[in-house]
Amino acid sequence: MTSGVGCYTSALATGGRVWHAERHARRLARDARLLGLGEVDEAAALRLLRELAAPTRGGGDAKLRLEARREAGALRLLASSQPLEADPATWLAISAPRRHGGASRSSRAKTTARALYDEASEAARRAGAAEALLFDAAGFLVEGARTNVVVALRDGALVTPPLARGAQAGVARELLLERVGELAEADVAGAELAAARAILAINAVRGVRAIVRLDGRAVGDGCAGAWAERLARAFAEP
Repeated sequence: MTSGVGCYTSALATGGRVWHAERHARRLARDARLLGLGEVDEAAALRLLRELAAPTRGGGDAKLRLEARREAGALRLLASSQPLEADPATWLAISAPRRHGGASRSSRAKTTARALYDEASEAARRAGAAEALLFDAAGFLVEGARTNVVVALRDGALVTPPLARGAQAGVARELLLERVGELAEADVAGAELAAARAILAINAVRGVRAIVRLDGRAVGDGCAGAWAERLARAFAEP
């Protein structure tokens, strides 16, 4: 275990309900094991998420965060909530300025060690973009600074980078791989990305967002398109 490093999951709450709550609890438990933090009580995690979601019964959506970390030798769950701010229906993105470090034993975990991702997100903010895409040393797409990524390639294949490239195993990624039969894991080189029909950023809070411009260039026909609609429907199913 890396000293001081915890793991967390972020979930959407709306109408008093946590979207895919069980998946979030399982993910937190899995990531805690990967990091050597200990065993998370999934039932306790679910209770905390549902307690945080309760105020949204009165209206408004919230972003929930549930973190597992060790303090004074004990594994603790820390929960927080914040109102979900408005977000564009389509996103602009840039290529992150620094390369992703690639896969490691725990790279699929969502950890509190966020320096690379925070740096990429800040670069996107300065550029007026919503997301930064991270590439490894060989030039293959890994993930976004705050999302996993799905790409509709020029030949029509629908793919997401494999975890073997170092991507985090997000809840939305897991869910869409199960629900969208055409979606498969495959490497995506930079040149393939430039010619892609669609680039879709996915996470459990925002759902599916079409990236319509990357590094100032239009992606596909520059609009959300059919794949964004299809994946959004699959994500929204209970």
